[in-house]
Amino acid sequence: MTLWAIVPVKPFGLAKSRLAPVLEPPQRVALSRAVLAQTLGVLQNTPAVTRTLVVSRDPAVLSLARMYEANTVSESGQPELNAALRRAIEVARSFGASGVLVLPADLPLLSAEDVAALIAPANEDVAACLAPDRHHQGTNGVFVRPPQILEVSFGAGSFERHLKQLTWNGITPHIVERPGLQLDLDTPEDWELFRAGAPTVLPELGPD
Repeated sequence: MTLWAIVPVKPFGLAKSRLAPVLEPPQRVALSRAVLAQTLGVLQNTPAVTRTLVVSRDPAVLSLARMYEANTVSESGQPELNAALRRAIEVARSFGASGVLVLPADLPLLSAEDVAALIAPANEDVAACLAPDRHHQGTNGVFVRPPQILEVSFGAGSFERHLKQLTWNGITPHIVERPGLQLDLDTPEDWELFRAGAPTVLPELGPD
């Protein structure tokens, strides 16, 4: 199987705005860079991932992605997330991808084991895996084979939308619930949970 991982990334300067009550702007930039680097490192060291494609309009994001041997797609203007992802999936398909993995760049506890669990049914002819966030509202990871069996629809309530769409198409997805996939960094509460569970990670952020 030819598996492409697709990682959408906001500009570093605009990311994590909801963490403003607990992190200063330079800290939020450093956090975004560190978590993206960790994500790309995990994907780079996952043999089943054939290629990684980073989608962003931030040259700094794309430059960092290339340091991890990822392919890049530069978005212009104010692209909408799902439209950008659908275009990226079409790019992957045009280059022969038989499966795609979509991961956000805000999972600070992500590990190679998490990715392996998410793509476990990769050898099945038709397969889908969904990783919900800890609230079972958003989606923190999607694997589908072939790519066209799901039209991604990230955002509030996306887990239920993805689940319903796959079920409507006659596909019962695997639901993957692991701490590394459930905890994203969106709110001060997420930050406190992260700090409580992994206080030594990302030391370059310094005190807040």
